[in-house]
Order: sequence, then structure tokens, then C-alpha cells
Amino acid sequence: MSTLLLRLSAPMQSWGAESKFDTRTTQRAPTKSGVIGMVAAALGRRRTEPIGDLQRLRFGVRVDQEGILLVDFHMAHEQSFWDSGADNGSHLTRRHYLSDAVFLVGLEGEDSLLLPIEEALKAPLFPLFLGRRSCPPEGRVVLGVRKGESLHRALEQAPWLANARVKSRAQSAHRLRLYLEADAGEPDAYMVRDVPVSFSQMKREHGFRFAKERTMPVMPFVLKDTTTQNPIMELEG
Repeated sequence: MSTLLLRLSAPMQSWGAESKFDTRTTQRAPTKSGVIGMVAAALGRRRTEPIGDLQRLRFGVRVDQEGILLVDFHMAHEQSFWDSGADNGSHLTRRHYLSDAVFLVGLEGEDSLLLPIEEALKAPLFPLFLGRRSCPPEGRVVLGVRKGESLHRALEQAPWLANARVKSRAQSAHRLRLYLEADAGEPDAYMVRDVPVSFSQMKREHGFRFAKERTMPVMPFVLKDTTTQNPIMELEG
């Protein structure tokens, strides 16, 4: 097994899980369903096409820069409002976003699947966005396939992606949060409804998976060295 690493950064991101129309919330980290949707778009798959191979990818996230939660007060009007001024059904919504956040995402699987995904993300057939169409990614997305490395190991060894301002303010006890896909029966594992079954707009479906959370302290000498390609980090369970 190998792991494909992605850098997800943008002025705004929004990773919804269970939201009503009038309140669109966001998780504090990317969801598997959202990332798989982005991968499917890069590969040029339509919403009705099968995604069983992508479902089986093992998923993990490292929160390198937490970001700030923003709420946008949004009003949507029916077409009649713009045509005649008649207000037959305006909708008030509150849409939640993460601003200035940076995430390291890992997808673990076979090279035969990860390598085509890597190339597709570099030249996507459909536009990429981070949770919503209004949130295109900023900068480099693909960090490459770590051949022969497990998801856990790849997330542990990758350089810290926070910007210089965040790094300069970090203390020696600074910790990074990790969300890792887990197996049933693992200690502290919990279930989340975050596995895409269908992206069809007629019948969107999501299944369950197990997840677990960990923290990773960043060592003091790593904070001072922003050029190293392999900062040493240790993972605490």
C-alpha cells in the first residue's frame, strides 16, 4: 500500500456533513465524502457513475492550520422576485466556512489507483473545490505518492504546512490534530456517516465508517527549521 498526500488550502473551505437547507454547517476538517467527490471530479466522473474503488481508499487528515470559523448570512430569492419584484418565497440561510485553514490529507491504496488520481488532480477534467463550488483550492494541491508508506506513517513524516506567521507564534507544546480512518473494534473508534455511496443529485447517499482522533506534538527544533523536507514529528496515542 502507498499513500497520496494532498494539501488543501484556500481563503474559504466548507466541509458539510449533516446540514439543513437554512443552516449549512461545516466540519472543522475535510470529510472523506468531500475529498472523494473532489477526486471523482478530477477523474471526470459524472455524479451517477460508480465510485466503489474510491470508497475503499483509506482516509486521514492532519490539521496543520486550524483556521477561523465564519458565518455568512445569505438570502436566496425565487426567480419571480427578479422577473417582477414579487417575493413568493425568499429563503434566509446561514452558511458556515473555515477561513485561512490548511490541511494535509492522505489517501491510502494501491499504486494502480493512486497514480492515476495524482495525475488527474494535476490536470482535473472538472473544476476542483473544497466542499463548495465557491471554494476553489489555493496553491499546490498534490504533494505526491509516498510509495510503500502507510497512511499513518505518511501523515506523521510530512513537513508541517502552516504559514510562517503561524509557525513563528507556535510554542514547543504546539500540537496538530489528526483524524484517521479506523477499523471496527479499535480503541476509541467511533462511527461517522461520511462514506459516499452516490453523488447523484436525485438520490445522494452516504454510509458509515469508523474514525479515531489523535494529536501530534511538533518538536521545538522543527518549529525553527522551516526549510527541512523531513521534519521529525512523533505521534502520541
